[in-house]
Amino acid sequence: MHSRRVRLARRRAGMAAIIAAAAVVGPVGLVSPAYGHNALIASTPEAGQTLTELPPQFSITTNEALLALPGSNGFALQIQDAAGAYFGDGCVEVVDATMSADAALGEPGAYTMLWQAVSADGHSVDGAIPFSWAPEGDVDVSASSATPPVCGQAASPSPTANATAAPATSEPTVAPAPASGIDLATVLWIGGALLIIGIALAVAIVLAGRRRSPS
Repeated sequence: MHSRRVRLARRRAGMAAIIAAAAVVGPVGLVSPAYGHNALIASTPEAGQTLTELPPQFSITTNEALLALPGSNGFALQIQDAAGAYFGDGCVEVVDATMSADAALGEPGAYTMLWQAVSADGHSVDGAIPFSWAPEGDVDVSASSATPPVCGQAASPSPTANATAAPATSEPTVAPAPASGIDLATVLWIGGALLIIGIALAVAIVLAGRRRSPS
C-alpha cells in the first residue's frame, strides 16, 4: 500500500513537470518567443517627404522599445545622397522606442535615410526612407564622407566631382550583432523553461519524500 502511494505521488509530480514545461514550450517542442519584430511607426523625415528646413534631428520610432544593451553595435542611422556620399557623424541615441541622430545634409537633392536597430525580441530590423532636400534660401552645406561615418572617428573624404560616385546602398553598413544559431529572446525563454522544469522536479522530490514518511 505504501509503495503504491509513492508511485502515485511520483506520477502526479511527473505530470506537474510536463505541464510546467508545456507552458513555455511550443507545440512542436521548440521554445517560442512571445512577441515579433519591432515595426516602424514614425520617422523624421517621413518617406517621400520634401524638407525645406533642416530638423534638429533625424529619427525613427518603432511600436515598442528597442533593445539597447550596453555595448550593442546593431544600431545605425545614416544619411546618404544620390551620389553615395554620407552625412553626419555616425552617433545615434536610443531612448525607449526611438533612435535619433543630429541632422546634417549637403546640397539640395534626393537623399535616403538608412536605419538599423535591434528589436525587443533580439532580432535586427532595418529600412530605407527616401526623401528630398529643397531648402528655401541659402543654407550651410555639411561635409560629407565616402564611407559610413563611425561615431567618434574621423570621416574619410567624400569622392571628388571627377571620380565615379558609388551608388546609394539599400541598407546601412554597420557591424552586425554577434551571429549565432539562436537569438537573445530564445536564450531567455530556454532559461525560463529550464528554471520552471527544475522547480517542478524539486517539488516532485519533496512530495515523494513526504509520501514515504509514515502517517
